[in-house]
Amino acid sequence: MANKISLAEAVKMKLAQKKAEAAAGSKQQKNGPQANQTMRNQINKKPNNQKRRTGV
Repeated sequence: MANKISLAEAVKMKLAQKKAEAAAGSKQQKNGPQANQTMRNQINKKPNNQKRRTGV
């Protein structure tokens, strides 16, 4: 054990490390679609065919 640090210092260092990793990850994702994502149809709402099905 070279040097002892307080619990508060350890938490601050861990939080800074997490923020840096999150920032690096978010920069990668913003550069266009991922390779494993498929394109989805933009028309998500299907028309209501209840009248046609029931014959009313």
